[in-house]
Amino acid sequence: MKISSNISGPLFGQADGSSECDRDPARWFMSGQTDVSGPIRRIAIHGTPFIVGRTAEAALRLDLRSVSKCHAELLLDGDQLWMRDLNSTNGTYANGEKITQPTRLNEGDLVQFATLVFRIGRDETKTMAHTSAENDVCDQALAIMQFDRLINDGGVLPFFQPIVSFCDRRPVAFEILGRSRLFGLTTPSEMFSAAQQLNQVAQLSDAFRKLGVDTAVQGQLHLNLFMNTHPDELGTTGLMDSLRLLRRTHPDQPMTLEIHEKAVTDCHMVRDLREMLGELKIQLAFDDFGEGQARLVELSEVRPDYLKFDMGLTRLIHLASPERQKVVSTIVKMVNELGIVSVAEGVETIEDHRILAEMGFQLGQGFYYGRPAAISKYAPR
Repeated sequence: MKISSNISGPLFGQADGSSECDRDPARWFMSGQTDVSGPIRRIAIHGTPFIVGRTAEAALRLDLRSVSKCHAELLLDGDQLWMRDLNSTNGTYANGEKITQPTRLNEGDLVQFATLVFRIGRDETKTMAHTSAENDVCDQALAIMQFDRLINDGGVLPFFQPIVSFCDRRPVAFEILGRSRLFGLTTPSEMFSAAQQLNQVAQLSDAFRKLGVDTAVQGQLHLNLFMNTHPDELGTTGLMDSLRLLRRTHPDQPMTLEIHEKAVTDCHMVRDLREMLGELKIQLAFDDFGEGQARLVELSEVRPDYLKFDMGLTRLIHLASPERQKVVSTIVKMVNELGIVSVAEGVETIEDHRILAEMGFQLGQGFYYGRPAAISKYAPR
């Protein structure tokens, strides 16, 4: 994936290749990850040439097999910064384009050594608002550049959160949650924001499900797996093709598909989805029930197997007014009478657990039972 740009000109500044900062002395630096799981670092570019590579003698050592021993060099020429590839195996890139000759860099440019991406910066006097605006744009661009790594290069990190029985607090299922250690793509909102710009929301959601189920099975986490969907997937053949492949790959793994409450208004779509899920022996859950408005009428027409109450209704329920507690208790009773398993999200304290259990909730999910974590925390030892 590439971001088109004139690599000999600035990402920001004037069209003739110069920028306001060219006239003022400044210290150059790069910001990014020096390995795929490390923190964001700011690396001062000092001395010339500034060698980047896997060798211990490099000014910036990148201990990654895809990086060549002497991968590239950065050269200071007065107040200008240049970059040259040193015949690296996997290439050096400026703003998404592979360079074959010395290339001048400007503040805000994105440079890439094999799979590691950095943003070029410089210390100088600017207004905070201007600097912040440039950084925001650069970070968004960097996140988009790294999206290919997220999907195709193992950038997605599946996390799991237990769903427990209120009777004995033992896990009966796990929800699959997506995380990443990539700069600019660490949270689901950042990942889906980048995916939205690239029109790959469905691909990202599919990657979460597939990798999550594969990881759980490999870790012998054989309890029911709750898999999320994105609204853009619903009603598409792509979603069902993805689920059919999951079922063929893992014929005995219990699975439940979660769809958002707001999608429940399309009863025809949900009814068709429920029928196809039944053929695959995959259960259905409505998520975030009550976030907007509780859709009780739709529940009677298309019943899910599980109903997950939004944490806005259940979190800190022990501090809620008697009237609110009565409303929640009444809805739980109705849901249970419809033969739907009620799930309380956002359970964080023992007091909440006790009150929600008294209300009749059958399952619970929240920090009180376990935080989202990698498979190593919950897999049997």
